[in-house]
Amino acid sequence: MTQADAQERLGRLLGYLEHDPGNTALLRDAAAAALDADDPQTAKELFARLRDAGGLTEADGNLWAIAAVRSGEPEAAAETFAGLLQHNPGDPAVRFNLAWALALAKDTAGAREVLDEATVEALPQAAALEVRLMHAAGEFEQAAERAKAHLARHGDYPPLCAALSVLALDLEDEALARRCAEQAAGHPDALTTLAMLALGEHEEDRARGMFESALALDPQSPRAWIGLGLAELERGESALAAGHLDRGAELFGNHLGSWIAVGWAWLLAGDRAKARERFERAVALDGNFAEAQGSLAVVELLEGDREAAERRVEVASRLDRQSFSAAFARILLSAASGDTATAQRIADMALRQPIGPDGRTIADAIARMAR
Repeated sequence: MTQADAQERLGRLLGYLEHDPGNTALLRDAAAAALDADDPQTAKELFARLRDAGGLTEADGNLWAIAAVRSGEPEAAAETFAGLLQHNPGDPAVRFNLAWALALAKDTAGAREVLDEATVEALPQAAALEVRLMHAAGEFEQAAERAKAHLARHGDYPPLCAALSVLALDLEDEALARRCAEQAAGHPDALTTLAMLALGEHEEDRARGMFESALALDPQSPRAWIGLGLAELERGESALAAGHLDRGAELFGNHLGSWIAVGWAWLLAGDRAKARERFERAVALDGNFAEAQGSLAVVELLEGDREAAERRVEVASRLDRQSFSAAFARILLSAASGDTATAQRIADMALRQPIGPDGRTIADAIARMAR
């Protein structure tokens, strides 16, 4: 059924309900039709009317909770799913729905506890969720092993292949990333993976088109926003890039590399105040992240606070002797000799100066942390 068909059916059922508002069968059918039509708010209202009419079943409660998740209320949905699971502890669908709602509510520990072996074996969507949760927890190698085991059972499930394609990028296994993304057809995560690979091959226009296609399917994809920002950064559109990167960083929330990338994008765009805000966000998330400290040192130097910049460079260098941003700040400190105007001119040139045979710039190299 197409979206237009689902909306037409919903309108027809709502018309019937105007003449028979207490008909529980009609209410149930209309609520399900609202979900099919991607109208979760109407579905919730219809399920509430069904409850008031005394006709709400456990199956209806499950659908109400699905509507709650889709309308941005995962906590309320999780409460309902938890109650349903108490009555149906062996139902893998209910168990998955609870884990899904908990994950969306940012309770990743709770979601992982709910997902048991029987559920991930029975449901490919549960297997894909487990891989994403392990990936988010930084358990890259373990997640890859689990994903490969799941593929033996659910190998034709696009979201699982897409999840492994994203994980493979973080493992720097581009061959696996490409293979899994191609198997996942038009899944938004798979499109984002292929776009990231295209970006790495300097195909900025092709990458940008795929990132936009991914966002058309999933406007809340942080990786697609980050990728689109990086594509614009490669094209020299710093302000536009910074806006996209900001959106992705906000959606990610605690991804340090994203905040560093957006800070440098704003620095390239000439907005030191916004750059400082983003670097400070990264420092607040993890004060032991050398690149955050080194990046903030660059801003402090450009603002004329040489003493603060020197202290922060020392901190960054202690944390990581290979810190790229700390090395850049040291170059500015040495070359500028206290002259902030000179430091700004050096920074403007250096940020855009290719540093290798592939033509990448300093800002490009730091922005790669966002991927």
